[in-house]
Amino acid sequence: MRLRLLPLSDRPLRVAVVGSGPAGFYAAGALLASDPPAEVDMLERLPTPWGLVRLGVAPDHPKLKEVSRAFEKIAARPGFRFFGNVELGRDARQADLAELYDGVVYAVGAQTDRRLGIPGEDLPGSWSATELVAWYNGHPDYQHLEFDLSVERVAVVGAGNVALDVLRMLALTREELASTDATDASIEAIAGSDLEELVMLARRGPAQAAFTTPELKEMGELAGADILVDLAELELDPVSEARLEGDTNARRNLEVLREFAAREPAGSPRSVRLRFCVSPVAILGDGRVEAVEVVRNRLVDERAVPTDERETIGCGLVFRSVGYHGVPLPDIPFDEDTGTMPNDGGRVLDEAGEPIPGLYCAGWIKRGPTGVIGTNKKDATETVELLLEDARTGKLPRSDAPADALVDLLVERGARPVIYAGWEAIDALERSRGEPLGRPRVKLCSWDELLAAATES
Repeated sequence: MRLRLLPLSDRPLRVAVVGSGPAGFYAAGALLASDPPAEVDMLERLPTPWGLVRLGVAPDHPKLKEVSRAFEKIAARPGFRFFGNVELGRDARQADLAELYDGVVYAVGAQTDRRLGIPGEDLPGSWSATELVAWYNGHPDYQHLEFDLSVERVAVVGAGNVALDVLRMLALTREELASTDATDASIEAIAGSDLEELVMLARRGPAQAAFTTPELKEMGELAGADILVDLAELELDPVSEARLEGDTNARRNLEVLREFAAREPAGSPRSVRLRFCVSPVAILGDGRVEAVEVVRNRLVDERAVPTDERETIGCGLVFRSVGYHGVPLPDIPFDEDTGTMPNDGGRVLDEAGEPIPGLYCAGWIKRGPTGVIGTNKKDATETVELLLEDARTGKLPRSDAPADALVDLLVERGARPVIYAGWEAIDALERSRGEPLGRPRVKLCSWDELLAAATES
C-alpha cells in the first residue's frame, strides 16, 4: 500500500535525508513510494552508504548485510540522489537545507558510546566497543587506532549483542577470519595476538541479558575457543525466574547458558568466560590498564544492587559496551540526557515543545539505540507519514529553490561530493579485490583510497 500525497504544486515534493543507514534508506524508500513520488537527496558524511550495515555489523555475519540489497533497489528508483562526503556544518548547514528543500529528515544514528563513569576509564588500554568495531570494519576515521593485543586477558563490559560481537571477533581463528570482510590489518592483529581469555562482565543476571539467543549460541561454536560459564552464576532469584515465563529470548538464553556450563573445556588456545551480576567499579593500572576491580551485585526487582564483595581481575584491555549515545548537530535541538532529537513521532520539537516546520528525524536519533535493523523501517515510515500529512495540510514550507541548488551550493563551498555512481565504483573495486580470496570484499579503509576510487568512476 503506497502512501498518498495530494498534489500541492506543479513539482514533486523535495526532501533531504541526512544519514544513509537503515533509517535513512527506509525513509527515502517511503518517500519515493508515495503517491505522487517525492524526490529525495540523501546526504552522508562518509563516501559510502549503509551506516552500521557496512561499518557496525560483525564481519562474520554476512547474511545480516544482505539488507543492503533492499537499499540498492531504493537507490535505483527515479528521484533518488546520493551525496556522500558531505558533512553537515562544513559543506551544508541546516539553514541551507531548510531553504533548499520542502522537508529535512535526520537519520544520523547514535554516533558515540555511553561511558562507565568510573576511575581509570581513560587509562590507555581502556576503549569503547564502538572504536574496536569501527576499526575492524574499516571505518576510515578509526584506522589509526592501535589496540595492544599482546595482552593475555581482555574484559568486555556489557551483555548485549555488540559485547558478544567483540568477544567473538577477538576469539576467531585466522581461518574463521579469512572469509570475512574484516580489514586485513585487523585479521593479522587478531590472529597473531597473544589473547588467551576474554571475559564478559554483565551487571545483571542471565535472565536480564540483552543479547539474543542466536548470537549466544555462536559463542559455543568457536573453532579455537572454549566457552566457560559458572553454573552458580546462573541461579535465579524468584523475580528473574518469573521473567522467563513471558520472555522467550531470556528462557532460551538460560537453556544455552546451562548447556555451556555443563561442558568440559577442550583445552582450546583461547577461552571466552561469561560472568553475571558483576560491575566494574574501577579500572586499575600504572600508566595503562592492568586490571579491573568489580563488585558482586544482587538483584532486587531486577535492579543490580552492589554488595560488599569485590574482586580484582587482571587484564590488559577493557572494552565498554554499555550502549550508544547520539551527538548534537549544529543548529538542531538535542536532548543530552536521551541522546536524541526531541520529537513527537518524528516531528522535531523546539524548546517550547512545538513542531519545527519541515524538520523531522528517524532511527536512533529519534528513539534512542534500540531495536534491530528492521525496526527502523516502521520507525522511518511513521516519520514519513507525518511529513506527508504536514504537506497535505499545508504545514510544510515549500521551497522555491531549483532542483540542482544543492549541487551549486556544494561547488560554492568547495565540497567534493561522492555521487551514487562513485559509491558503486568503490563497491565494485572492493568486491573485485575480495573475489579471488573467497571473501565478500576487501574494503578500502582510508579517505584517500575511497575518494580516489569514487573519482575514477
